[in-house]
Amino acid sequence: SDVVPVAGQDWTGDPFTLTQRGDWLVGRGATDMKGFLACVLARAERVQSAPPLHPMRIALSWDEELGCLGIPEMIDHVLPSLGRPDLVIVGEPTSLRLCTGHKGKAAYRATCRGEPGHSAMAPQFTNALHLAADLVQALRAVQARLAETGAREPGYEIGYSTLHVGKLSGGVALNMVPELATVDFEIRHVAADDPAELLAQVIAALPEGVADRIAVDEVNAYPGLAADPTDPAIAALATQLDDPAPVKVSYGTEAGFFAALGLPTVVCGPGDMADGHQPNESIATAELSRCTALIDRLTAPADKTLPG
Repeated sequence: SDVVPVAGQDWTGDPFTLTQRGDWLVGRGATDMKGFLACVLARAERVQSAPPLHPMRIALSWDEELGCLGIPEMIDHVLPSLGRPDLVIVGEPTSLRLCTGHKGKAAYRATCRGEPGHSAMAPQFTNALHLAADLVQALRAVQARLAETGAREPGYEIGYSTLHVGKLSGGVALNMVPELATVDFEIRHVAADDPAELLAQVIAALPEGVADRIAVDEVNAYPGLAADPTDPAIAALATQLDDPAPVKVSYGTEAGFFAALGLPTVVCGPGDMADGHQPNESIATAELSRCTALIDRLTAPADKTLPG
């Protein structure tokens, strides 16, 4: 239910006031993913007045954009509160394509501890930024191996696990040996890879003695999704889509948390993720109409439910 910030973006209007411009609705979260939420909530009253054969339940999480922080607190309450569903649909934007897979992600912060000193005597001290550089080099070495011989999963633009350094900070002044440096990095992993094992490979690739000066803490993580498109509930959903062929996406979602409960889970929602997080984020009204029509088909009254 949350959205990303708008700071530093050039919007032509108020990002938090939904504005219609022709056949498009413009506003922060229009695509990612207020559009799907609006479609579902708009149909809730009809579903309540004319109950479908299979009840529709709605679960809204929070702080997803910060690294899926809310869903771990919520997931244990889903089944006791809502019952066991036949199918979970996470409505992230897929242009209403059937997404059955995405990579998992683990984000880390490494704290590198050196020794402070005057730069004129630099060789006598341990430079925290040099430790950070060693870590970056180890990350790159593991990434190179994964790119060459790592586990492959078809359907992704990059079909192997990836390691990425997003931020490196440290140092106070040029004439001071840095005592402290931090490295923020992530591992996006295919189903065959365990991020903890990949992290262990990174640590093992460090020069002797460096690991003793680096502490790595997990910041957040979410599991990947690897749904079976032949599952009866997922296959039934596919018959209701314009394009039933399953796809995989490069971004992450909360779907893996539901799948870990043993629930058939897919990602399927209106809009294109390429429009998400952008200034003047927008979604076509026709796309929302397609989504509400899909919900209507899936939640038809019990005496009108489509076969299968």
